[in-house]
Amino acid sequence: MARLELRNLHAEVAEGDEKILDGVDLEVESGEIHALMGPNGSGKSTTAKVIAGHPAYEVTEGDVLIHLEEGEFGDDIEIDEDQRTWDLLDLEPNERAALGVFLGFQYPAEIEGVTMTNFLRTALNAKIEEREELFEDEETEEEEEDEGFETSPMEGPADEGEIGVAEFQGILQEKMEQLDMDEKFAQRYLNAGFSGGEKKQNEVLQAAILEPSVAVLDEIDSGLDIDRLQDVSNGINALRDEQGTGILQITHYQRILDYVEPDHVHVMLDGKIAKSGGPELAEELEDKGYDWVREEVYGTA
Repeated sequence: MARLELRNLHAEVAEGDEKILDGVDLEVESGEIHALMGPNGSGKSTTAKVIAGHPAYEVTEGDVLIHLEEGEFGDDIEIDEDQRTWDLLDLEPNERAALGVFLGFQYPAEIEGVTMTNFLRTALNAKIEEREELFEDEETEEEEEDEGFETSPMEGPADEGEIGVAEFQGILQEKMEQLDMDEKFAQRYLNAGFSGGEKKQNEVLQAAILEPSVAVLDEIDSGLDIDRLQDVSNGINALRDEQGTGILQITHYQRILDYVEPDHVHVMLDGKIAKSGGPELAEELEDKGYDWVREEVYGTA
Protein backbone atom coordinates (compact mmCIF):
# COMPACT_ATOMS: atom_id res chain seq x y z
CA MET A 1 0.00 0.00 0.00
CA ALA A 2 1.07 3.55 -0.72
CA ARG A 3 -0.49 6.93 -0.05
CA LEU A 4 -0.08 10.17 -1.99
CA GLU A 5 -0.63 13.22 0.21
CA LEU A 6 -1.02 16.84 -0.84
CA ARG A 7 -0.81 19.09 2.20
CA ASN A 8 -1.70 22.81 2.00
CA LEU A 9 -0.29 22.94 -1.53
CA HIS A 10 0.21 26.39 -3.06
CA ALA A 11 1.65 26.89 -6.54
CA GLU A 12 2.03 29.55 -9.19
CA VAL A 13 3.31 29.86 -12.74
CA ALA A 14 7.11 29.67 -12.57
CA GLU A 15 7.69 32.65 -14.86
CA GLY A 16 5.25 35.17 -13.44
CA ASP A 17 3.23 35.73 -10.30
CA GLU A 18 -0.06 34.09 -11.31
CA LYS A 19 -1.20 32.03 -8.35
CA ILE A 20 -3.13 28.89 -9.31
CA LEU A 21 -3.19 26.54 -6.32
CA ASP A 22 -4.28 28.03 -3.02
CA GLY A 23 -3.99 25.38 -0.33
CA VAL A 24 -4.88 21.96 -1.80
CA ASP A 25 -5.35 19.13 0.71
CA LEU A 26 -5.86 15.65 -0.71
CA GLU A 27 -4.93 12.03 0.01
CA VAL A 28 -5.12 9.12 -2.44
CA GLU A 29 -4.33 5.57 -1.31
CA SER A 30 -3.53 2.52 -3.40
CA GLY A 31 -6.69 0.79 -4.52
CA GLU A 32 -8.87 3.91 -4.26
CA ILE A 33 -10.45 5.88 -7.08
CA HIS A 34 -10.78 9.63 -6.55
CA ALA A 35 -12.48 11.95 -9.03
CA LEU A 36 -11.28 15.55 -9.08
CA MET A 37 -13.85 17.77 -10.76
CA GLY A 38 -14.28 21.49 -11.27
CA PRO A 39 -14.81 24.24 -13.84
CA ASN A 40 -12.16 25.38 -16.30
CA GLY A 41 -9.32 27.26 -14.65
CA SER A 42 -9.95 25.88 -11.18
CA GLY A 43 -6.51 24.25 -10.92
CA LYS A 44 -7.19 20.59 -11.69
CA SER A 45 -4.57 20.08 -14.41
CA THR A 46 -2.08 22.24 -12.53
CA THR A 47 -2.47 19.91 -9.55
CA ALA A 48 -1.62 16.94 -11.76
CA LYS A 49 1.43 18.64 -13.25
CA VAL A 50 2.73 19.79 -9.87
CA ILE A 51 2.48 16.22 -8.55
CA ALA A 52 4.54 15.00 -11.51
CA GLY A 53 7.12 17.81 -11.24
CA HIS A 54 6.35 19.96 -14.29
CA PRO A 55 8.91 22.83 -14.44
CA ALA A 56 6.30 25.38 -15.57
CA TYR A 57 4.99 25.62 -12.01
CA GLU A 58 6.63 26.67 -8.75
CA VAL A 59 5.42 25.42 -5.40
CA THR A 60 5.44 28.30 -2.92
CA GLU A 61 4.06 26.49 0.11
CA GLY A 62 2.98 23.05 1.25
CA ASP A 63 4.03 19.45 0.66
CA VAL A 64 3.58 16.64 -1.85
CA LEU A 65 4.41 13.39 -0.07
CA ILE A 66 4.40 9.70 -0.97
CA HIS A 67 4.10 7.28 1.95
CA LEU A 68 5.29 3.72 1.30
CA GLU A 69 4.84 0.51 3.21
CA GLU A 70 7.42 -2.24 3.55
CA GLY A 71 7.22 -4.50 0.52
CA GLU A 72 5.57 -1.88 -1.70
CA PHE A 73 7.98 -2.73 -4.53
CA GLY A 74 8.31 -6.46 -3.89
CA ASP A 75 11.07 -8.49 -2.29
CA ASP A 76 13.84 -7.02 -4.47
CA ILE A 77 13.61 -3.56 -2.88
CA GLU A 78 14.11 -3.24 0.87
CA ILE A 79 12.46 -0.08 2.22
CA ASP A 80 14.02 1.01 5.49
CA GLU A 81 12.01 2.82 8.15
CA ASP A 82 13.53 6.19 7.21
CA GLN A 83 12.63 5.61 3.55
CA ARG A 84 8.89 5.19 4.07
CA THR A 85 8.01 8.85 3.39
CA TRP A 86 9.42 10.92 0.52
CA ASP A 87 8.93 14.59 -0.23
CA LEU A 88 8.30 14.60 -3.97
CA LEU A 89 9.10 18.30 -4.22
CA ASP A 90 12.75 17.40 -3.56
CA LEU A 91 12.82 14.93 -6.44
CA GLU A 92 13.05 15.05 -10.23
CA PRO A 93 10.12 13.74 -12.32
CA ASN A 94 11.95 10.48 -13.12
CA GLU A 95 12.56 9.90 -9.41
CA ARG A 96 8.90 10.52 -8.62
CA ALA A 97 7.97 7.97 -11.27
CA ALA A 98 10.37 5.47 -9.72
CA LEU A 99 8.56 5.90 -6.40
CA GLY A 100 5.27 4.92 -7.99
CA VAL A 101 3.72 8.14 -9.34
CA PHE A 102 2.33 8.13 -12.89
CA LEU A 103 0.83 10.98 -14.93
CA GLY A 104 -1.45 10.18 -17.87
CA PHE A 105 -1.49 13.13 -20.26
CA GLN A 106 -4.53 14.88 -21.64
CA TYR A 107 -2.70 15.41 -24.95
CA PRO A 108 -0.17 12.58 -25.46
CA ALA A 109 2.72 13.38 -27.82
CA GLU A 110 3.28 11.61 -31.13
CA ILE A 111 6.81 10.28 -31.72
CA GLU A 112 7.66 8.97 -35.17
CA GLY A 113 10.35 6.31 -35.43
CA VAL A 114 9.90 4.94 -31.89
CA THR A 115 7.79 1.83 -31.61
CA MET A 116 5.52 1.45 -28.63
CA THR A 117 7.33 -1.76 -27.68
CA ASN A 118 10.75 -0.08 -27.52
CA PHE A 119 9.39 2.95 -25.73
CA LEU A 120 7.58 0.96 -23.07
CA ARG A 121 10.51 -1.41 -22.41
CA THR A 122 12.89 1.53 -22.15
CA ALA A 123 10.55 3.30 -19.72
CA LEU A 124 10.17 0.17 -17.58
CA ASN A 125 13.92 -0.46 -17.41
CA ALA A 126 14.59 3.19 -16.59
CA LYS A 127 12.08 3.07 -13.73
CA ILE A 128 13.61 -0.12 -12.33
CA GLU A 129 17.14 1.30 -12.46
CA GLU A 130 16.10 4.63 -10.93
CA ARG A 131 14.25 2.88 -8.12
CA GLU A 132 17.25 0.69 -7.31
CA GLU A 133 19.44 3.80 -7.13
CA LEU A 134 17.02 5.56 -4.78
CA PHE A 135 16.97 2.67 -2.33
CA GLU A 136 20.51 1.32 -2.61
CA ASP A 137 22.86 1.59 0.38
CA GLU A 138 25.17 4.61 0.49
CA GLU A 139 28.17 2.28 0.68
CA THR A 140 27.08 0.50 -2.49
CA GLU A 141 26.49 3.84 -4.17
CA GLU A 142 30.08 4.93 -3.41
CA GLU A 143 31.54 1.69 -4.71
CA GLU A 144 29.66 1.65 -8.00
CA GLU A 145 30.29 4.13 -10.75
CA ASP A 146 26.99 5.54 -11.99
CA GLU A 147 26.99 5.33 -15.75
CA GLY A 148 23.31 6.20 -16.12
CA PHE A 149 20.72 4.45 -18.24
CA GLU A 150 22.09 4.48 -21.78
CA THR A 151 19.30 2.76 -23.63
CA SER A 152 17.27 4.94 -25.96
CA PRO A 153 14.03 3.83 -27.57
CA MET A 154 15.69 4.05 -31.00
CA GLU A 155 19.15 2.58 -30.55
CA GLY A 156 21.37 0.48 -28.31
CA PRO A 157 21.77 -3.25 -27.66
CA ALA A 158 18.48 -5.08 -27.91
CA ASP A 159 18.72 -6.65 -24.46
CA GLU A 160 20.22 -3.74 -22.54
CA GLY A 161 18.49 -3.21 -19.23
CA GLU A 162 16.99 -5.34 -16.48
CA ILE A 163 14.11 -6.57 -18.63
CA GLY A 164 15.23 -8.13 -21.91
CA VAL A 165 13.28 -8.23 -25.14
CA ALA A 166 11.89 -11.76 -24.73
CA GLU A 167 10.78 -11.20 -21.13
CA PHE A 168 9.21 -7.86 -22.00
CA GLN A 169 7.21 -9.37 -24.85
CA GLY A 170 5.56 -11.64 -22.32
CA ILE A 171 4.82 -8.72 -19.99
CA LEU A 172 3.41 -6.64 -22.84
CA GLN A 173 1.19 -9.43 -24.10
CA GLU A 174 -0.20 -10.03 -20.61
CA LYS A 175 -1.00 -6.35 -20.08
CA MET A 176 -2.57 -5.91 -23.51
CA GLU A 177 -4.79 -8.93 -22.91
CA GLN A 178 -5.70 -7.51 -19.50
CA LEU A 179 -6.76 -4.25 -21.20
CA ASP A 180 -8.35 -6.03 -24.19
CA MET A 181 -6.05 -4.22 -26.65
CA ASP A 182 -5.10 -5.31 -30.17
CA GLU A 183 -1.51 -6.62 -30.18
CA LYS A 184 -0.86 -4.77 -33.45
CA PHE A 185 -0.68 -1.56 -31.42
CA ALA A 186 2.69 -2.63 -30.05
CA GLN A 187 4.44 -2.43 -33.43
CA ARG A 188 3.19 1.03 -34.33
CA TYR A 189 5.14 4.21 -33.69
CA LEU A 190 4.29 5.88 -30.40
CA ASN A 191 0.88 7.57 -30.84
CA ALA A 192 1.71 8.35 -34.49
CA GLY A 193 -1.49 8.31 -36.49
CA PHE A 194 -3.45 7.17 -33.44
CA SER A 195 -6.98 8.37 -32.93
CA GLY A 196 -7.71 10.34 -29.79
CA GLY A 197 -9.19 7.26 -28.18
CA GLU A 198 -6.22 5.08 -29.10
CA LYS A 199 -3.85 7.62 -27.54
CA LYS A 200 -5.80 7.57 -24.29
CA GLN A 201 -5.89 3.78 -24.31
CA ASN A 202 -2.12 3.82 -24.76
CA GLU A 203 -1.77 6.02 -21.66
CA VAL A 204 -3.58 3.35 -19.67
CA LEU A 205 -1.31 0.67 -21.18
CA GLN A 206 1.74 2.63 -20.05
CA ALA A 207 0.35 2.70 -16.52
CA ALA A 208 -0.31 -1.04 -16.66
CA ILE A 209 3.31 -1.69 -17.73
CA LEU A 210 4.87 0.62 -15.14
CA GLU A 211 2.54 -0.52 -12.31
CA PRO A 212 2.43 2.75 -10.35
CA SER A 213 1.14 2.98 -6.81
CA VAL A 214 -0.88 6.07 -7.77
CA ALA A 215 -1.88 7.09 -11.30
CA VAL A 216 -2.98 10.66 -11.99
CA LEU A 217 -5.12 10.71 -15.15
CA ASP A 218 -5.62 14.21 -16.52
CA GLU A 219 -8.94 14.38 -18.41
CA ILE A 220 -8.31 11.05 -20.06
CA ASP A 221 -11.99 10.98 -21.05
CA SER A 222 -11.86 14.14 -23.17
CA GLY A 223 -12.76 13.66 -26.82
CA LEU A 224 -13.77 10.00 -26.52
CA ASP A 225 -16.79 8.46 -28.20
CA ILE A 226 -18.90 6.09 -26.15
CA ASP A 227 -17.18 2.88 -27.34
CA ARG A 228 -13.67 4.16 -26.69
CA LEU A 229 -14.79 5.64 -23.36
CA GLN A 230 -15.86 2.17 -22.28
CA ASP A 231 -12.54 0.68 -23.41
CA VAL A 232 -10.52 3.27 -21.51
CA SER A 233 -12.76 2.92 -18.45
CA ASN A 234 -12.30 -0.86 -18.44
CA GLY A 235 -8.55 -0.28 -18.49
CA ILE A 236 -8.71 2.11 -15.54
CA ASN A 237 -10.79 -0.37 -13.55
CA ALA A 238 -8.22 -3.07 -14.36
CA LEU A 239 -5.43 -0.88 -12.98
CA ARG A 240 -7.26 -0.71 -9.68
CA ASP A 241 -8.66 -4.25 -9.57
CA GLU A 242 -5.68 -6.18 -10.99
CA GLN A 243 -2.75 -4.07 -9.77
CA GLY A 244 -4.11 -2.18 -6.77
CA THR A 245 -3.26 1.19 -8.29
CA GLY A 246 -4.77 4.27 -6.69
CA ILE A 247 -6.42 6.54 -9.27
CA LEU A 248 -6.79 10.32 -9.25
CA GLN A 249 -9.19 10.84 -12.17
CA ILE A 250 -9.37 14.49 -13.26
CA THR A 251 -12.49 15.16 -15.29
CA HIS A 252 -15.07 17.77 -16.21
CA TYR A 253 -17.89 15.34 -16.72
CA GLN A 254 -19.77 12.69 -14.82
CA ARG A 255 -20.04 10.32 -17.79
CA ILE A 256 -16.75 8.45 -17.23
CA LEU A 257 -17.80 7.95 -13.63
CA ASP A 258 -20.70 5.83 -14.89
CA TYR A 259 -18.02 3.27 -15.85
CA VAL A 260 -15.27 4.08 -13.31
CA GLU A 261 -17.13 4.45 -10.04
CA PRO A 262 -15.16 6.64 -7.65
CA ASP A 263 -14.79 6.07 -3.93
CA HIS A 264 -14.43 9.81 -3.40
CA VAL A 265 -15.37 12.89 -5.44
CA HIS A 266 -13.72 16.28 -4.89
CA VAL A 267 -14.77 19.66 -6.28
CA MET A 268 -12.01 22.16 -6.97
CA LEU A 269 -12.79 25.87 -7.04
CA ASP A 270 -10.31 28.75 -7.14
CA GLY A 271 -7.25 26.57 -6.58
CA LYS A 272 -8.48 24.58 -3.60
CA ILE A 273 -10.79 21.65 -2.88
CA ALA A 274 -14.07 23.23 -1.85
CA LYS A 275 -16.16 20.11 -1.26
CA SER A 276 -15.75 16.33 -1.09
CA GLY A 277 -18.23 13.48 -1.06
CA GLY A 278 -19.14 10.13 -2.55
CA PRO A 279 -20.27 9.16 -6.07
CA GLU A 280 -23.57 10.94 -5.53
CA LEU A 281 -21.74 14.28 -5.52
CA ALA A 282 -20.73 13.79 -9.17
CA GLU A 283 -24.35 13.13 -10.11
CA GLU A 284 -25.43 16.29 -8.32
CA LEU A 285 -22.80 18.29 -10.20
CA GLU A 286 -24.06 16.86 -13.48
CA ASP A 287 -27.59 18.02 -12.64
CA LYS A 288 -26.87 21.39 -11.04
CA GLY A 289 -23.43 22.55 -12.22
CA TYR A 290 -20.86 24.16 -9.91
CA ASP A 291 -22.52 27.41 -8.86
CA TRP A 292 -24.37 25.78 -5.98
CA VAL A 293 -21.06 24.55 -4.53
CA ARG A 294 -19.60 28.06 -4.72
CA GLU A 295 -22.72 29.47 -3.05
CA GLU A 296 -22.64 26.81 -0.34
CA VAL A 297 -18.95 27.32 0.42
CA TYR A 298 -18.51 31.06 -0.17
CA GLY A 299 -22.07 32.34 0.16
CA THR A 300 -22.10 33.63 -3.44
CA ALA A 301 -22.38 32.16 -6.93
